[in-house]
Amino acid sequence: MKNMKNEEKKEIEQVKEPDKTEITGKECGKQAFEVDRRSVYKCVQCGTCRSVCPVFDVVGWESANTRGRMLIIKSLIEGRSPSEDVLSSLASCTTCGICASKCPAGANPPEVVEAARTQLVKCGITTGAQDKLKSGVLTHGNSFGETKSRKHWLSKSELSKLPEKSDYVYFVGCFDSYRYPEFARKTFGVLQRFGVTLLPDEQCCASPLLRTGFREDAEKVMERNLEQIRKVGAHTIITSCAGCYTTLKNNYPEELRVISLPEFLAEHLEQLNLKKLDLVVTYHDPCHLGRHNKVYDAPRKVIQAISTLKEMKNIKENARCCGGGGGVRIGYPDISLELAKNRLQDVPEGVDYIVTSCPLCVRNLRDAGGDIEVIDIVELVAMAME
Repeated sequence: MKNMKNEEKKEIEQVKEPDKTEITGKECGKQAFEVDRRSVYKCVQCGTCRSVCPVFDVVGWESANTRGRMLIIKSLIEGRSPSEDVLSSLASCTTCGICASKCPAGANPPEVVEAARTQLVKCGITTGAQDKLKSGVLTHGNSFGETKSRKHWLSKSELSKLPEKSDYVYFVGCFDSYRYPEFARKTFGVLQRFGVTLLPDEQCCASPLLRTGFREDAEKVMERNLEQIRKVGAHTIITSCAGCYTTLKNNYPEELRVISLPEFLAEHLEQLNLKKLDLVVTYHDPCHLGRHNKVYDAPRKVIQAISTLKEMKNIKENARCCGGGGGVRIGYPDISLELAKNRLQDVPEGVDYIVTSCPLCVRNLRDAGGDIEVIDIVELVAMAME
């Protein structure tokens, strides 16, 4: 596939191993299924979500669209015993949130799906892919199970100069630490001029655990990060990963100020002294930065300070999911890549780059092929600073 490095190809091959629907654990039996009934019964089965669900668009099963998932969850809270079919239905949701943005009844299906996944985990019902994610995070502190240092992209000299105390922390995330260290280097290179530091022993933000149902394990991981944030004395966390952003902002304590890299860059454009480039780019809105947190304007402000922006066919709250979120990439790689290919159909003609602000989106869109190079917003900023 175009734009895919050897290690990326190897990882795709690994996740295609036939563990994605394998069930482990015990059956729930008559155990109460603890999901907010009010959220479930808001769904009136009108089918609006059916027309926008990206997984349903690829798969075509009723159980793989939002309405079908909500009906399944309703049956679970009314006493149905979970089965392998139930798990595959709930595990194939990317939690992209487009269903919630379109629901006339005001339901929030991604929230309900995540709660249902948590209940399945409590019952001991998980997929092999979920267990692989959990093992990587709990054993090695990252979703890939990497054993090397999370700061391997810094030299010994750079490590020794990191401030022990700062008002600002750059939360790097698993993807930039291990799959795109060049993004981490460029991001930290920009942020260092503002006195930003790193956590001594950053762990996964816990997003993979929360999205796939391992809430109790996620809370332990989050507490380890919180202890370090408090030790550093930071009041503001900056992150360049949409998954880290939504987790830090919505699942960590409210006293933290969490901002995305595009928001920080937009606030400091004058200090960055960026030059205008003769480029035309388009922008892909990550689901967890856009629909989930309404960060639409900041990345566009940064892009337009550097280049000409030519919008995709579907943008902002209507942007199509890249297919990488919710544990779908590792659990259902074929579905995930089909979603990414569908998103590439929205790319306008005559652009030099597809820019996004999430490393998982970069990864999935690159893996889907296409003729236009996909880059992170920090790469565009780096070009304008050279």
